[in-house]
This record gives sequence, C-alpha cells and structure tokens, in this order.
Amino acid sequence: MSSSLQLIELNAVPIEEQLKIEEALLRLTDDNYCIINDGSIPSIIMGISGKVDELVNKPLINASPIPLLKRYSGGGTVVDDHNTLFVSFIFEKKAHDFPCFPERILKWTESFYKEALQIDGFSLRENDYVIGDLKCGGNAQYIQKNRFVHHTTFLWDYDPQNMEYLLHPKKAPKYRQDRLHDEFLCRLKDFLPSKKSFISKVKETLKEKYDMKATSLNPLIPLLSTPHRKGTSNIALPI
Repeated sequence: MSSSLQLIELNAVPIEEQLKIEEALLRLTDDNYCIINDGSIPSIIMGISGKVDELVNKPLINASPIPLLKRYSGGGTVVDDHNTLFVSFIFEKKAHDFPCFPERILKWTESFYKEALQIDGFSLRENDYVIGDLKCGGNAQYIQKNRFVHHTTFLWDYDPQNMEYLLHPKKAPKYRQDRLHDEFLCRLKDFLPSKKSFISKVKETLKEKYDMKATSLNPLIPLLSTPHRKGTSNIALPI
C-alpha cells in the first residue's frame, strides 16, 4: 500500500516563509508533504553553516539590498527570484524502503525527477541536478530521527545580474571546474514548454507513487506560532 502524501501548492510565497512552513511541518507533524512553490521575491539563501564573507558579494548586497537568509538545512548558497521553482519533500523515514542517508535520498530523488521530467541528459552530479554538465537545480537536506526533508531550487530561468551577488565558493563541485555562473548553469525553460508543464509532471508522478491529496495551507498556519525549533533566520543588512 502506498504512503499518503499531502500536496501544498504555493504561488510566489517568499522563500523565507516557505522555509518556516517546512520547519513547522517537519517538527510538529507526522504527515508526509510535498510543497511546490512557483517563484519568490529575489533572495539569497545560504546553508546553515554558510559564511557570509566567503559566499556573498558584500559591497553589492549592501548597495542593492535583497533578503539574505540562512536556512535550517545544509547545502550551498543560491539566489532566487520569480523564475525559480521550489520543490520540497517532507517524509517520515518509514514511508520508503531505502535507508534514509543523504546519498540514498539523493538517488531516490534523481530517479523521481528522471521519471517525472523526461529530460534527456538529466542526472545527479555530486549533489546537484544537471542536464549534461550544466546545473539546473541545487539540493539541500535535513535529516532527523524519524523524518527528513529534501528540498530543491530549480532554475526555470535566471537573471545573470543576480548571480553577481554570489562569490565563487571555496568549496565547489569538482564538475564545475572553476566555470563562471553563465558557463555552469542552464535554464529548464530550454527543455520544457512551461512552468505549468514542470509542475504537472511532478504532480502526475506523485499521484502514481503515493496516495496523494491536495491540501490547503490555511489549516496549517497555526503551526507557525506553535513553539518549535527554528533554524531559518534573516541576516540583517548591511553586513
């Protein structure tokens, strides 16, 4: 029997709010969720252990401020905007028959998105999703005793100017080979007809694998004010 899964679809919810919703669902419920969010206000999101001095172009963000966040999960630094697609899975470990370690979760999601998107050349490369040797999505995870989160930032499109907010990280994937952003990234819009198509493909595959039902965020809002551990934070500017 397939596991139950609640689908929450969001439209242009700022990524800071989405991350806070995820944390509340992770820590205060036992249900399985998939959250799909189409776009956000421009923001920079670092992993929990990220260091501003090593990752962010401080003169630029101070001159042209956008929100600078630390999320509750690990992973690298991304800059997002209205052309970013976010997909987050929040699961009880017992929902799957594989051991819930980082590499195994990544392989499961790779298989899921290969089946869903049907894009030639789509694969997992180190911790990123790539098409060929160009990055189209970045991943981060949070794993606790009985539950885990795997969330992805997909580049439907991106503004090269926004990428100037990010420094070249000291620790980068080997396959990047010191390439600049424009030489290292690709846009999903060059491989799929529309954002709607992307979202439909993900939803169709979820329906095939889980007992999925759409749910509204409204009844879950009170969880945000219920006491729980909160790892997502906004870094005050200037820095």
